[in-house]
Amino acid sequence: MQFNHVANRLNPAHFNTVVAMLTSRLGFVVLRRTERSIWLRQPGANVDLQFSRSETTNRDVDKRRSQVAFLSETPREDLEALATWLGERGMEAAVGAYSDREFYLDAPDAFVDFVIEAMRPELADYGPEA
Repeated sequence: MQFNHVANRLNPAHFNTVVAMLTSRLGFVVLRRTERSIWLRQPGANVDLQFSRSETTNRDVDKRRSQVAFLSETPREDLEALATWLGERGMEAAVGAYSDREFYLDAPDAFVDFVIEAMRPELADYGPEA
């Protein structure tokens, strides 16, 4: 088997806003879209991101352990810019920290089972054994 994509859930009321953020701010392109789901890819990546609409109202209290993760030289600043962008569109969003090199963005009304993480590139330097 070969790894293809990761799927997460979004509140339908904020689905299009989150997709717009990913396409306009992070350069994702839409690969396929159905009434319920969308598949996205960031140019240069070889793993796709799928989002499905979910009516789930009880958010996972431990969802910070489930991330859509990005590498960034300025992770906090990049996530704060996304939080501002979402806020300008009426969506509550906040940035938190796992450490001084790993940060996360949560939009609690939109993200059902995940947060967006940004971390310094050296944290993904797993060495030759990886």
